[in-house]
Amino acid sequence: MTSDAHDIFKALADPCRRELLDRLTEENGQTLGSLCERMAISRQGVTKHLALLEATNLVVVVWRGREKLHYLNPEPIQQIYQRWLGKFEPQRLQALATLKQALEDK
Repeated sequence: MTSDAHDIFKALADPCRRELLDRLTEENGQTLGSLCERMAISRQGVTKHLALLEATNLVVVVWRGREKLHYLNPEPIQQIYQRWLGKFEPQRLQALATLKQALEDK
């Protein structure tokens, strides 16, 4: 596993970071203040989690004047999906099960 993939899995392992990503999925382009609402951690904690998400490129920042907007970047997650999870898509699993059954029947 590459260092980048390791860092992304590590970032996704934390429930607070997943909650932040879920909130950006629901409404992209949020400020720190709006992301802090309804979070069970401090503003400083949210800032630290966002910094890690930015470092792994899961979140990108766009400045609009003095306002810092956070956006979900789905590309790293898509890469993980293609490499690690895509192999287990239902169609592929069904094809393997059908092949296994056909071989066992012979």
